[in-house]
Amino acid sequence: MPELPEVETVLRGLAPHLVGKRLLGARVREPRLRWPVSPALARQVHGCLIQTLERRGKYLLFHLARNRKTHCLIAHLGMSGSLRLCPADLAPEKHDHVDLLLEDGLCLRLRDPRRFSAMLWCDAPSEHPLLAKLGVEPLSESFSGTYLHTLCRQRKTAIKTLLMDAHKIVGIGNIYANEALFHAGVHPRLAAGRLSRVRCDRLAAAIKETLQKAIAAGGSSLRDFVDGHGKPGYFQQTYFVYGRMGEPCRICGSAIRQFAQGGRSTFFCPVCQRT
Repeated sequence: MPELPEVETVLRGLAPHLVGKRLLGARVREPRLRWPVSPALARQVHGCLIQTLERRGKYLLFHLARNRKTHCLIAHLGMSGSLRLCPADLAPEKHDHVDLLLEDGLCLRLRDPRRFSAMLWCDAPSEHPLLAKLGVEPLSESFSGTYLHTLCRQRKTAIKTLLMDAHKIVGIGNIYANEALFHAGVHPRLAAGRLSRVRCDRLAAAIKETLQKAIAAGGSSLRDFVDGHGKPGYFQQTYFVYGRMGEPCRICGSAIRQFAQGGRSTFFCPVCQRT
């Protein structure tokens, strides 16, 4: 599942080519995605100006304007979705489900073999059920050691579980929670309430640094992820713990361990992350 760095990578790749462009319509070849694509999508987007692109957690928001009214398209990549710019007359392939047609002869094409992606029309994105209850953005000024310490206080929940709760903090995801906890020297099973303010400062900084480095590397491409130009990410080449069970820790040489936590694989170093 693409996480914050992958979605941010897509946004940064697409924004220079989309912002300020007008949409002529849409072609929907397969509306049966995670949630049905509106049968009126072509009419809804016709004549809309793309004002800005924004990321909220794992969602891409296309802010549109027409006749002094604002609208929004919410896009979600799901497990295998991708958004790519291509000529509007390029013949679609089997899993190319939706095209957004641009005035310059290009289109933004949604491809998704597994159809867990989404493209939803709405007028008030902040009130949409998918977005209304999302937590703080970890790369924002609002997220800090102070915020994290307040969030953790008196909680018995394991810290990794808390970091992946999108109602508290959005977009970190399993890969980046593993990596950030390693760099902060925090065991993933440690009860959140046991973290001191100093350790929360360290963990918040590690989360920001891990996400920023992942964005700089174009995200992680473990299976299907590519950016808006079809290029994979490379952050997986620098993992310290994720997916490295039995391999030596890059810091101390101890064997990386793995266990199941909340239905996801957790990786850690038993020496660097003792408590």
